Amino acid sequence: MQVAVYPGSFDPLTNGHLDVIRRASRFVDRLVIAVLENPRKVSLLTADERVAVFRGAVGDRIGNAAIEVTTFDGLTVDLCRRVGATAIVRGLRGLTDFEVELSLAHNNAKLAPDVETLCLMTSLEVAYISSSLVKEIARFGGDVSGMVPPASLDAVTRALARA
Repeated sequence: MQVAVYPGSFDPLTNGHLDVIRRASRFVDRLVIAVLENPRKVSLLTADERVAVFRGAVGDRIGNAAIEVTTFDGLTVDLCRRVGATAIVRGLRGLTDFEVELSLAHNNAKLAPDVETLCLMTSLEVAYISSSLVKEIARFGGDVSGMVPPASLDAVTRALARA
C-alpha cells in the first residue's frame, strides 16, 4: 500500500490545496492530510476547525485513495513513520515555493532517507491562490468564494465574525 502525507497549516483550505490533493490521490492508496497544530503560530482557524473543513470538503475517499485527516505538531518525517508513509506531498506555485520546498526536502532526506518528497505544480487556474492572500482579502471584505471550497468559506466567515 502506497501512503503519502500532505502536511500544511491549511489556514484556510484553498482550491489550490484541493487541486494538489486530487492530483496526489492518483498516485497513492492512502493520503494522510496532516494539519499542523502549532501553538507558536497564530492561526485564523483552530486546528479542529481546519480538520472539520477538510472533512466537509474532501470526505474520506478521492478516486481509489483513502483520505485521512489528522493534526500534528513536530517533524513531518516523524508523522510519516507513525502512519507508514513513504512520501511527503508538497504543492508548488512558483519559484519562491520551490526554494522553500527544496530546503525542506533536503532536510527531510537527511532525517528520513526512506521518505521521498513529491512536489506537484499547482494547476494554472489555482496557482495564484494562497491561504495568506485569502485571509487578507477576506479581512477587507473581499469575495474569496472562488478561491476556497464552501466549507472553508463558511469557517473563514465565522472566524472573522469572532475577531
